[in-house]
Amino acid sequence: MQLHDGYKLVVIGDSITDCDRVRPVGEGSANKLGNGYVALLHALLQTEHPATLIRLVNMGVSGNTVRDLKRRWQDDVIQLQPDGVIICIGINDVWRKFDAPWMPEDAVYAEEYEATLRHLVYDTLAWQVDVMLLTPFYVEPNEQDPMRAEMDRYGAIVKQIGAENKIKVIDIQAVMNEMLEHLYPSVIAGDRVHPGTTGHLAIAKAIFKQLIL
Repeated sequence: MQLHDGYKLVVIGDSITDCDRVRPVGEGSANKLGNGYVALLHALLQTEHPATLIRLVNMGVSGNTVRDLKRRWQDDVIQLQPDGVIICIGINDVWRKFDAPWMPEDAVYAEEYEATLRHLVYDTLAWQVDVMLLTPFYVEPNEQDPMRAEMDRYGAIVKQIGAENKIKVIDIQAVMNEMLEHLYPSVIAGDRVHPGTTGHLAIAKAIFKQLIL
């Protein structure tokens, strides 16, 4: 993802991305980008490359799954005419299996997740839009934990789609794992899903390191 002056970068996903961004389009001053990794990425870009004017747009929606992204992709990505898009999705797809198992229709099982994400990536690349993927993650060091194991399975799907399309994938689970070697999960995310400032900064820095300016 080669950024340049005037490059428009849309970031789309669930609550991890949303973080109280403004509606209908999260763009403008830092507070309009929410209070999570998108705003922190904006700050990193401005402090490290102040001469390069990057348009960063937050289109996260809390509670979304990849199924929801598919419904709003045309309006919330393609019609914004971005140069690039970062996709961070999958946590709710998995989480619904565990926090509401009596409502299986709300979860997105692996086959649908893979097919839908692959379709979104393929179509977006066809529009000559750069794509970067973030893996879903769970702030839990025990790889045998059922939700952590399932999240790793979905993360592997993201990596496979990235490899197929020769696009950058950032392993956010690996980013969290590195911090979990020294910090208790609740320090990073009270519910093991929604990071605090430390977790969001780690995500923003991981993305920043992979951008080319």
